[in-house]
Amino acid sequence: MAIPDFSAHGIAAKYAVLVDVGYLYAAAGEVLLGAKERKEYRVSADELIQALQKHALERIPGELLRVYWYDAARDRVPTVDQRVIAQLPWVKVRLGNLNARGQQKGVDAQIRSDLEALARHHAVSDTVLIAGDEDMVPAVEAAQAYGVRIHLWGVEPPFGTNQAERLVWESDTVEILSADFLRPFFTRAPVPVPVVPTPSPAQVFAGRTVKPMPPKSPIGQVAKLGPGRPRVEEVGEHVAQKWILTRGRDNIRDLLPGPLLPTVIDTELLIEAEKELGHSLRPYPEARVWLRDGFWARVYREFDLGVGISSK
Repeated sequence: MAIPDFSAHGIAAKYAVLVDVGYLYAAAGEVLLGAKERKEYRVSADELIQALQKHALERIPGELLRVYWYDAARDRVPTVDQRVIAQLPWVKVRLGNLNARGQQKGVDAQIRSDLEALARHHAVSDTVLIAGDEDMVPAVEAAQAYGVRIHLWGVEPPFGTNQAERLVWESDTVEILSADFLRPFFTRAPVPVPVVPTPSPAQVFAGRTVKPMPPKSPIGQVAKLGPGRPRVEEVGEHVAQKWILTRGRDNIRDLLPGPLLPTVIDTELLIEAEKELGHSLRPYPEARVWLRDGFWARVYREFDLGVGISSK
């Protein structure tokens, strides 16, 4: 049955997409990879969100208000992936707490609160809800009482069902996202890198080639350079150490195996280093490479992976 289009009657229809990431990831990981824990796979979340936005655009009348992305993190400190997602346009990241046993706390309450608030303030006429928990039912009923239609999307289960029966009953429409739809965005996590002995500083620097002197300027003077390589690498290590202490080892582990950094994180590294150095590194491409080398050297030592992988 076609969904009525209120825009034809002069009503500006808008919709929101509310995603319970814990449900989406766990259900997709199980059907696609037989995985039981999130650490067993990697998700191209930005591409997945774009696909969900396109899918909704083709099915729901009106204009997208935003995507609400409900996830969890230890002490609500966002992971690297969550920080990247938060930079996406039209996406609002909401974080619950992840306890020591890996259980999410407070996520369902945030979903229910936002769903009811959007309906109560007439911010949307339709809401796509990607979830499976029966705890969502009261919020669905409350939103419907304010005139909002609920479109429940689920993940294709390997067998049986992975959504509460009553949640399915109470929703206005129900759709299952197929395994084929989700497959491009989920890959199995790489096998951990074998532990190797960490070389001494003397061994590390002994294996690096000496860079030739830069060309002289037309007046016979050496061209002006930025800070020296040892100093830049030292700053890179300092930034890595600070992030390990302030953001936690779990967040920094998300960057492995390296040596490439997400653009958002690479920019943060540059800004932090420039603050410590007291001037810009942007005119010096080589210094950017040295900075990453120092950063990764400290990260690899932290996780007993050795050093020697360059970001060049």
